[in-house]
Amino acid sequence: MIKFSAAVIIILAAFITFIYPLANSIKQGLDLQGGTHIVLEAVDTPEAPVTDDSLNRAVSIVERRINEMGLTEPIVQKEGARRIIVELPGEKNPEKAIETIGKTAVLEFKDESGTTRMTGNDLKTAKEQIDQGKKNVVAIEFTDEGAKKFADLTASNVGRKIGIYLDGAPLTEPVVNEPITGGKAVITGSKTLEDAKNLAILLRSGALPVKLQVMEVRTIGPSLGQDSKVKSEKAFAIGIVLIMIFLIIIYRMSGVVANIALLVYVLILLSILKYLDATLTLPGIAGVILSMGFAVDANILIFERFKEEVLIGKSLRTSMEAGFKRAFNTILDANVSVMIAAIVLIVMGSGTVKGFAVNLALGIIVSMFTAIIVSRSLLTWFINTGLITNPWFYGLNRKVPEHMKNKGGHK
Repeated sequence: MIKFSAAVIIILAAFITFIYPLANSIKQGLDLQGGTHIVLEAVDTPEAPVTDDSLNRAVSIVERRINEMGLTEPIVQKEGARRIIVELPGEKNPEKAIETIGKTAVLEFKDESGTTRMTGNDLKTAKEQIDQGKKNVVAIEFTDEGAKKFADLTASNVGRKIGIYLDGAPLTEPVVNEPITGGKAVITGSKTLEDAKNLAILLRSGALPVKLQVMEVRTIGPSLGQDSKVKSEKAFAIGIVLIMIFLIIIYRMSGVVANIALLVYVLILLSILKYLDATLTLPGIAGVILSMGFAVDANILIFERFKEEVLIGKSLRTSMEAGFKRAFNTILDANVSVMIAAIVLIVMGSGTVKGFAVNLALGIIVSMFTAIIVSRSLLTWFINTGLITNPWFYGLNRKVPEHMKNKGGHK
């Protein structure tokens, strides 16, 4: 009795204590908190035709630029052969993000004759800062090869201007006073530190390998996102309550044990999502709710096998052990089948489909643990208390025949 009571108290206390902090700490997707949805499409140019490799590199660069801007939980992914989807949850002013995403960031160093002597490929890093004169500048450092080129460029142009261009537009035209051999320089001309930061981001991330056009910008208001969030939370709560009521009505004390295990399932799943730093979306919530059905399904298979064992005259303890063992293969086969489908969706799907599949797969794994380990342990400990020995309280609706009772030692 001590084991069972202690386990139930610990589980209930943990659920009450951690359920809201866990649920609120998980990152929310665009459809739950509102934000901006941007569709970019790569277009062919004579200098840069669109290929699968160039699009993949463009995705990486766009993602790097967005992340360095510090926007909240961005999602950047490829869609089809030419499109890139960018989702910025919580972002209400997408213009700045679009400007940063779409810039080609081709950096060129030209001499007075207009000849390009160096490009952004010669850069090692770039960082915004305020110089001693309180001016906003971008401090750049060249690669080893770039340092040599820059030293040659400045040495051959002492007293002349060097033009630094971004996307063909002049950034600054400093006069070279002396050769610069340290492999470092600064780019002036930024009006604010924020402008210098944006320029540094572009220079660090490199030039886009293909031209990107903005095809669609859709802003989801916070009220719409909040409405979706409230509805999803309501659906989640209703789903759990209905499942719990069903289990108690049909399986009585066994159902109570399954409900306690279900609380463990919810806590573990939310903890995993938090640990993985997952972003929860509406399809993801659908995957979680669906996986709850599989968690209950596993318990139902076990309890039905348990009742069959009781009917042939076995004791409650023996029937419970046999029920878990004999239902295991069926549960495993069913969950493996669903897991295969989930893996296919994860590999082949994209965006919301992948989020649904990942949450479904995680839910299936956790449901196996709670059904086979948690439910089994709790039910074993309760049966061992001897408080309730009537099979009716474990979901059996038929009386055990008298000749079978003698075999199993039912009271």
